Amino acid sequence: MNPDDVTPAPSSPADSHASRVRSFLFEQLDIRGAWVQLGADWREMIAGRQYAEPVLELLGQLAVVTTLVTANLKQAGRLTFQLRGDGAVSLLVMDCDEQLRLRGMARATADAVAGDVPTLLGEGAMTLTLDVAGMPQPYQSHVPLQGDSLAAVFEHYLEQSEQAPARLWLAANHETAAGLFLQALPGAALRDADGWNRLQILADTVHADELLELGSIKLIERLFPEEDVRVYDPRPVTYHCPYDLAKIHAMLIGLGQQECASIIAEQGEIRVHDDICNHEYVLDAAAVNTLFAPIGTHQ
Repeated sequence: MNPDDVTPAPSSPADSHASRVRSFLFEQLDIRGAWVQLGADWREMIAGRQYAEPVLELLGQLAVVTTLVTANLKQAGRLTFQLRGDGAVSLLVMDCDEQLRLRGMARATADAVAGDVPTLLGEGAMTLTLDVAGMPQPYQSHVPLQGDSLAAVFEHYLEQSEQAPARLWLAANHETAAGLFLQALPGAALRDADGWNRLQILADTVHADELLELGSIKLIERLFPEEDVRVYDPRPVTYHCPYDLAKIHAMLIGLGQQECASIIAEQGEIRVHDDICNHEYVLDAAAVNTLFAPIGTHQ
């Protein structure tokens, strides 16, 4: 590793509050990589959710992969992954925009137990949605879930979609979600016929606790001590799921005044739960009446 190419990154436990992604490049091999570690923002995302451990691990791994893929997009945009299945985990959703602002959620039964992806998700499919400014409509891709782990599912997807071999190492717990990504660029085999295989063998020695606890520089030094690595500045990642009352108002207006009045008459109020952000909106009769009041009568 060339010290001149390294921007130092804290790797102590005290730095566990930061969430960031850092790209790097094996210049002599034409192989790129990236590292993600999510701390306080990951904990904010799962606060109050009461996910079982296997569900939490899957969601954390999906948060890491979504960050990695979004950070490497050729066109800035909002990327959403949805994994649906007929198993104990019926839905995983993760959304990330060009500013690397994350939000996501999982839907699972209370009896979700540890197991591989086929055990937890069952038969299912993954949907990618990419919304780029200026495009008439979002791009969507639907693929079956193939692989025993979330890393294997996305390795298969990335290799098929980008026509380049890729590897992922992922880990998540209640405190941190983290991951390592490697991908061979076109012509990598011509630079070093053994380079891609060598890096995979080295990266396969990583332990989950190293992904979760070590900073990027320490991890790269541990795994690839003899390689020439250019490390780029990290980018911050944040959890972003603010209250959006305007969205709820628009939904109720679309529902119609008569239907809203019927709900008020039956229940005394309207409650709307935003699953992805875990926010609860409560509107009483006065708030609903104001919503449908003629223009010009709002105070």
